[in-house]
Amino acid sequence: MLICRSVYSTGSSTSEIHLVTAATGFKRLAIAIAAVVAAAFVTLVALSFLIPTASVRNAVEAEIHAVTGLDPMLGDDVSLSLFPSGAVRFRNVLLGNDRTGEPAVRADELTARLRYFPLLAGRIEIADVTLVRPQINVSFTAAGTSNWSGLIESLAHALRPDADRTVSFSEIGIEDGTVLVHDAGKGVTERLENVDFQVAWPSISRSFGANGHFVWRNEPVEASLTLSDFLAALSGDRSGVKVRLSGAPLKLTFDGVASDRPTLKIVGSLGVDAASLRDALRWTGNNKLPAAGFGRFALRAQSDIGGGVVSLSSVNIDLDGNAAEGALTLATDGQRMVQGTLAADALDLTPYVSGVRLLAKNERSWDYLPIALDGFADINLDLRLSAASVKIAGAQLGRTAVAATMRAGKLDLTVGESQAFGGVAKGSLGLASADNGIAVSSRMQFVDVDLGDCLGQIFGVHRLAGRGNLAVNIDGAGGSVLAVTNALNGTALLTAHAGAIAGIDVEQLLRRLERRPLSGNGDFRSGSTPFDQLAISLKIDQGMVAVDDMHIDGPAVRLAVGGRASVPARDLDLTGIATLVSTTNADEFDLPFVVRGPWDDPIMLPDPQSLIRRSGAAAPLLDAAKAHNASDAVRSVINQLFGSQPAPTAATPALAPASAPKVSQ
Repeated sequence: MLICRSVYSTGSSTSEIHLVTAATGFKRLAIAIAAVVAAAFVTLVALSFLIPTASVRNAVEAEIHAVTGLDPMLGDDVSLSLFPSGAVRFRNVLLGNDRTGEPAVRADELTARLRYFPLLAGRIEIADVTLVRPQINVSFTAAGTSNWSGLIESLAHALRPDADRTVSFSEIGIEDGTVLVHDAGKGVTERLENVDFQVAWPSISRSFGANGHFVWRNEPVEASLTLSDFLAALSGDRSGVKVRLSGAPLKLTFDGVASDRPTLKIVGSLGVDAASLRDALRWTGNNKLPAAGFGRFALRAQSDIGGGVVSLSSVNIDLDGNAAEGALTLATDGQRMVQGTLAADALDLTPYVSGVRLLAKNERSWDYLPIALDGFADINLDLRLSAASVKIAGAQLGRTAVAATMRAGKLDLTVGESQAFGGVAKGSLGLASADNGIAVSSRMQFVDVDLGDCLGQIFGVHRLAGRGNLAVNIDGAGGSVLAVTNALNGTALLTAHAGAIAGIDVEQLLRRLERRPLSGNGDFRSGSTPFDQLAISLKIDQGMVAVDDMHIDGPAVRLAVGGRASVPARDLDLTGIATLVSTTNADEFDLPFVVRGPWDDPIMLPDPQSLIRRSGAAAPLLDAAKAHNASDAVRSVINQLFGSQPAPTAATPALAPASAPKVSQ
């Protein structure tokens, strides 16, 4: 127990000793504190009745104007609350109203939290301000001016250094707000909803910070903005800038500097990430996109933004699993334009052609569904791309350099040189929007390539082996793949050497038919036919292919083929002559034949008249048919085949046979 003792004396007398316990001391202290609190409470309650509403409104208006440079219109609907916290609320508030149009800020409520001690001294000082359900309007005219231009100048003027300025509020809150951005020049209006932000106002520091979230196009976005020198930024001078945006479709970061003198210029490091670039582009309003590709996307670059141009250097980009580096330039004013150079170790372009469907569901005819190119007319492109290896569906290319240009809705791909299929590929491909669908063109050359790999990987043809050259010059247009095939025009040239035709052994077939012409050709759709030289020249007119020249020279067989083929119907109607080159005598076995049927499974049939004529026993049938004496010819052939005697005529008596006819074995 604490004991307080005091002794005092007057003359010869001595006072008594007074003892005070700790409990009694604390009790007295508590009573004193309670008295002070009660006095303060009574004072605050009294002040709430004694302070005139007009004085509060005028003081708040003056301080908001001193801090922001804006002229608030607070109105007469005011409520003052001093307990449990000092706050004054104004309803139906306007900020930045120049009385010539829509105010810059309109709020259902403005709440100003007051500082206590200045209030006890009879002064109104604001600790922070909160705008409840505000609508912030940002408008741009066709000339580029904004309704915030004058307000920004007023704000910059209010933030300029002033020795007489006292410390004021430094926080502004926005609750459940809406931001409307209207661009009259582009006819575009954007709306941010559910805006909740806390703004660190630079009352005593130079920096500015804003953190919060909003909803744009039904997607919530976390956002933050930091300006290292707010006054410099408002005045157009150089200031550090940090921006962070994070939403489900897209994440963006920027860290750099910005200035607006003489024109807007922003320089710094830029980062963009999207789980699906296709979804991110759709979220930003780009709905006309190619049918395939545009998955995972990541970009890291040093950016230089100004004059409607975004220049990106030290670019590292990852799209659909393809990583590349280089430099890009994006023009955003008027017609959008993308220019640049990118280099990659490996590119897989399969995602971009996976949506291209050439055949119908039955896999036997061309697809007839309507096709169109979306988004080609909205952007211009001039891109140089190089890669150590390129994969396109089943085709594998080596080192490749490609230039891609797009103008007026037409995409041109120029292959400068590609190490393809053991040789070189070069030429151009074109794809464009047309009035009735699309237009395609090809001017490709494959020089000294492995034809087995080239034709197999590109066209799905696996019946030719060897090395050679291929040139394809075609174009067509239509509203579907089938329609395009009906309008194809152009030429195709193929030369090959030291190869073979797979799936048929022509030499074996000819040797069998040479020995026994009527024995049946059997099934010879196996094996292969080697050749020394092969040449094919095709001319295409409205989907019909004319075989101008096709000859094959081999060690044992020569083939010459002509005829027609239909690209839309995918069938063949060819005739030719197969020659078995004899090494023992001067005679050569020539056999005419026809090739008919679908591309996938054609049938090769020898000419029956040639086989009958070559057969010594059956040849009279053909001669008799030509001489219209078929009955005698048939009887003669039967007698030759079975060794029987000629039948007696009506004028000659029949002789009794001595024995049964002997059947030739």
